[in-house]
Amino acid sequence: MLTALALFSAGPVRAQAADGWQNLFDGKTLTGWKRLAGTADYRVENGAIVGTTVMNSGNSFLVTEKEYGNFVLELDAMVESPVSNSGVQTRSHFDTNGHKGRVYGRQVELDPSARSWSGGIYDEARRQWLYPLDLHPEAKSAFKVGQYNHIKVECLGNEMKTWLNNVPVAYVVDPVDPSGFIGLQVHGITTKEQEGKKVYFKNIRIKTTNLKPGAFPADIYVVNFVPNYLNAYEKQHGWQLLFDGKTPAGWRSAKKPAFPAQGWQIADGALTVLSSEGKEAANGGDIVTNAEYAAFDLSFEFKLTPGANSGVKYFVTLDEKTEGSAIGLEYQVLDDALHPDAKLGRDGDRTLASLYDLIRGDKPARFVHPIGEWNVGRVVVHPNNRVEHYLNGAKVLEYTRGSKEYLALVAESKYHVWPNFGMAPQGHLLLQDHGNQVSFRSIKIKTLR
Repeated sequence: MLTALALFSAGPVRAQAADGWQNLFDGKTLTGWKRLAGTADYRVENGAIVGTTVMNSGNSFLVTEKEYGNFVLELDAMVESPVSNSGVQTRSHFDTNGHKGRVYGRQVELDPSARSWSGGIYDEARRQWLYPLDLHPEAKSAFKVGQYNHIKVECLGNEMKTWLNNVPVAYVVDPVDPSGFIGLQVHGITTKEQEGKKVYFKNIRIKTTNLKPGAFPADIYVVNFVPNYLNAYEKQHGWQLLFDGKTPAGWRSAKKPAFPAQGWQIADGALTVLSSEGKEAANGGDIVTNAEYAAFDLSFEFKLTPGANSGVKYFVTLDEKTEGSAIGLEYQVLDDALHPDAKLGRDGDRTLASLYDLIRGDKPARFVHPIGEWNVGRVVVHPNNRVEHYLNGAKVLEYTRGSKEYLALVAESKYHVWPNFGMAPQGHLLLQDHGNQVSFRSIKIKTLR
């Protein structure tokens, strides 16, 4: 979904090299840049822009006076201390749309901490993390503290990719912000230990014409915020949509051969189970995929109403005969604050993103989007039976089907009555009707081998 975007200029365009690259920093002055938001110090030293933290300042940004749409940006950056933090803003904005006095937009993270999420994509002052490196842990070692790192950022249409020291890191498809300024962040600080720490930027250049998408290797997860859409990379590497946004094709009732005639609604690109006042499977009932899956990477968006309960189940065989919902391993979908199920079970194992009644999802609060907003769930089942749950890009739990630890958890759970629970070689995927209104969209899957 690439669109043609022009270069938005707020001043004279600098001369371009024959290959189309344009320097954004002359190595001597801050001409073409301006400071916004905080009060951190920016100056030029030895051919580099040096940003220095100061106490009692929020996040500070040195930003371009021009705005850019489609571009490839390259620069070298160094963070001198592991207690610091920085980033490079792309297509960003200031002091508009309710963000008084603040810079906001997509940022390439420079994270020297032990977390090592450098090269990930953060939405400054707005949606927060879009691409944390839980989604691509192999890239965590690319960034080096205390030395210059080469950063490449590609923004073409709705697509944004990042590289660190020539290592592909993050890939986001995002329909917001078709243009905006480039910015260099000095993070706000709260402790004396962080005061006076420096961040260095040099060799900053941009290309805005004759752009071609850079190659990414296979099997890098794409965070795609365009509803019910796969881009060319996802299609090339085996992803398939399980919901087309318009019809129930590929889904049927868990108890009948056809899709439910009532209780489910398809509207505005969402597949919604309607409320029946909390009566489990009493209205439309659960729905399942026609196909069965063994090892897979499953991604889906869900939106809860206040107090709602639902779930996404996998390895559903439909062999068990139940009065309510069908049996399977369950990614819990729940309003933890208002639904009583969050306080039942053991150690929080019935809360949002948990493996229901077995393992609690350990999720930081900032990765839980508010009720009424879309969240991204993900379940990865590897061919060796290792399973991972994610919520909005953060990995919240991991286990191995059939392991001693897994079997012990099942023996202590409500599932102990079902022989070989969760151990089927393959099964259907299921969206649960728990009697509350919950919506789903952007349901996509990739078979793993």
